[in-house]
Amino acid sequence: MRLSLWVLVLGLIVGSRAGSAQPRVSPVVVDQLRWADAVWVEGYLGRRLDASYEHRILGQDVDHLIAPFRSRTEVSKWQSEFWGKWFTSAVQAYRYRPEPRLKAVLDKAVAGLLATQTPDGYIGNYAPDKHLEQWDIWGRKYCMLGLLAYYDLTKDARSLQATRQLADHLMRELAEKNAVLVKKGNHRGMAASSVLEPITQLYVRTADKRYLNFAQEIVRQWETPDGPQLISKAGQDVARRFPKPASQFGWEQGQKAYEMMSCYEGLLELYRLTGNQTYRNAVEKTWENIRDTEINVAGSGASIEVWFGGKNLQTLPVRHYQETCVTVTWIKLSQQLLRLTGEARYADAIEQSYYNALLGAMQPDGADWAKYSPLAGQRLEGEGQCGMDLNCCVASGPRGLFTLPATVVMTGADGPSVNFFVPGRYSFLTPGGQRAAVRQQTTYPDSGTVRLTLDLPKAEELSVRIRVPAWSAETTLLVNGQPVDAVQSGQYATIRRRWSSTDVITLGLDMRGRLVRQGPLAEHVAIRRGPLVLARDSRLDKLSIDEPLSPLVGKDGFIALEPVTDPNPAFWVQYTARFAVESHLERAVPPVSLHLCDYASAGNTYDERSRFRVWLPQLVDTAKLP
Repeated sequence: MRLSLWVLVLGLIVGSRAGSAQPRVSPVVVDQLRWADAVWVEGYLGRRLDASYEHRILGQDVDHLIAPFRSRTEVSKWQSEFWGKWFTSAVQAYRYRPEPRLKAVLDKAVAGLLATQTPDGYIGNYAPDKHLEQWDIWGRKYCMLGLLAYYDLTKDARSLQATRQLADHLMRELAEKNAVLVKKGNHRGMAASSVLEPITQLYVRTADKRYLNFAQEIVRQWETPDGPQLISKAGQDVARRFPKPASQFGWEQGQKAYEMMSCYEGLLELYRLTGNQTYRNAVEKTWENIRDTEINVAGSGASIEVWFGGKNLQTLPVRHYQETCVTVTWIKLSQQLLRLTGEARYADAIEQSYYNALLGAMQPDGADWAKYSPLAGQRLEGEGQCGMDLNCCVASGPRGLFTLPATVVMTGADGPSVNFFVPGRYSFLTPGGQRAAVRQQTTYPDSGTVRLTLDLPKAEELSVRIRVPAWSAETTLLVNGQPVDAVQSGQYATIRRRWSSTDVITLGLDMRGRLVRQGPLAEHVAIRRGPLVLARDSRLDKLSIDEPLSPLVGKDGFIALEPVTDPNPAFWVQYTARFAVESHLERAVPPVSLHLCDYASAGNTYDERSRFRVWLPQLVDTAKLP
C-alpha cells in the first residue's frame, strides 16, 4: 500500500475509541431472498445433518483446536483456520438445532480462544517475527468469521470487541511494517486478502468507516501488478489468468480455487455495502466461467486445489481431484449469489454440488470427511495436517452441509421461495407480518413428487416461488389439482393468490434417466437421474466396473432405470439399467442388467472393499471413424 495511506490508517487506529457503541450499517443493495429463521429437516438429508451434528460438531475436541493459539510458535502452517471453520459450522448447526449442550460447547470455544488474545489484539498461531507471513492472515480471517458468528448469535459484546482488536492489530501491523497485503501469504495474495469478508462484516456491525476504507484498499491492491487482479481478469478463464508457476503452492499460483472464491465472497459483501456494479459483474462473470469450464458432473472440480480447465478433462484419472474445501466454497459462493439475486441457476448449481460432491465426501457416520473425491477409483480419508489429527476439509465439510437448512425455503419481499425439495417444515414471516411455514412432503430425489402446504394462521395474498430445475424437461405444477401455466425449466414458477392452510401445491419433476456424453475419443457417458449422478460400485455386480458398457436408450433419448426391490442398506438409492457389452465374439450377446447407485454412496467404505466409477467408457467403433 502507499505509505501515505498506511500513515492515515495508523492514525485512524490510534485515534479511534475502542469499544465505542456504533449503529449497525444497512446495506445499499438489498438481497432478494432472506434465510429461513426456523427449520426442521426430515428424511435422508435430515439424517445426514444429525450424523454430522453428533459425530463431527459435538465430537470435536475444542481444546485441541485452541492449543496452537496458546503456543504461538508457527512459521508456515495453517492450524489457526481449523478453529474458525469448525466454529462457524457449529454455529450453523446450533441455529438449525439449538440444543443447550452445543451452546455450552460454543461458549467454551469462544472463551478459550479469547483467553489467547495478546494485549495488542493478536489472535493467531504464528511466532512474533513471522506475523503476516504464509497463512497467518488467512487464519486470522477465520477467527474473525467465527467470533462475528458468535456475536450475531448471542450479541456478546466481548466477541465483537475482540474482533475489532484483532482487525485493528492487523491494520496496525501492515501500516507499521509498510507491508503490501497482496504480497503477503500465498497465491498472489488471495489467501491473505480474503480477509475482506470479515472486514466488511465488521463494518456492518460497527459502522466504523476505517473497516470500509480497509476493505476498499484491499480491492485496490488486487488490481496492482502484484495482485490477483480479480476484477480486471474476471472475463478470463480462471485456469489461465496467470502463467503456470513451477509449484502448485506458493505466492506465484494465481489459479488456487478455494482462495479465489473466498475473495469473491468478500467482494459480494462489499458490493452490498457500496452498490458498485463492477464488483458484482466480476463475481457473476467468474462464477459463470467456473461453471462452464471447471465444474464437473458431480458439481465440483480443481486438481491439486487449482483450477485447470477440468470440465473437459473429467473423464481422465485426475490427481488430487475435487477438494472438499473447493466443493464447500463453490456452494457458499453460489448461495451468496442466490441470496442476492434469487436466480434459479445458482440453486441448480448448489443442488448438483450438495447432493453429489459434498455428500460423497462425507463418511456415513458423519465423523470424518474425504479431502479429495475422484470420479472413479476409491474413496480415502484425508491425512492430518499441521501436526494435528484433522485437516482443512474435515474442518470445512460441515460448513457446506449446514448451509442447507436455512436455504431450502427462503423469504422474498412477496412471500416464500422454495429453492430445494427436502421434507420438513420451514418457517417464514409473511408480507402481512404473520408467522407462517412451508411444509414439504416428499421422498425426493428418489421420487419426483413434492407436496407443499402452507401453515397460515389466516388467509393472505402472497407469492410462492418454486424452482423448476433446469434438468426437468417435463414438469407438472398443480394448485389444488389445477395446473399452473407457463412452467419453465431452469426458472422459478411464481404463483400469486390468496392462500390458506387448506391449499395444496403438487410438483411433479421429470426423473427419467439422462445420459451425459463427454469426448469424441475416447467417449464416456455418465447417467443422471434428477439431481443425482449415478455410479457403478464393485459391491453390486460381478462384472468389472471398468468394462466398456453402452446404455440402452429408448426412442425418447432416456435410459430406463428400475428401482431395486430389495436394496442394499449401504446405499441411498439403487437402480438397475440395461447395457450392451462387448463380448469379443463374432456373434452378438444379450444385453445385461447392472446396478447403479448414487455417487454419494459409491465407494463410501474408505477401504478396498468397494471401487466405483461415474464415467463409463464406450467402445471405439472404428467403422464410424472419419
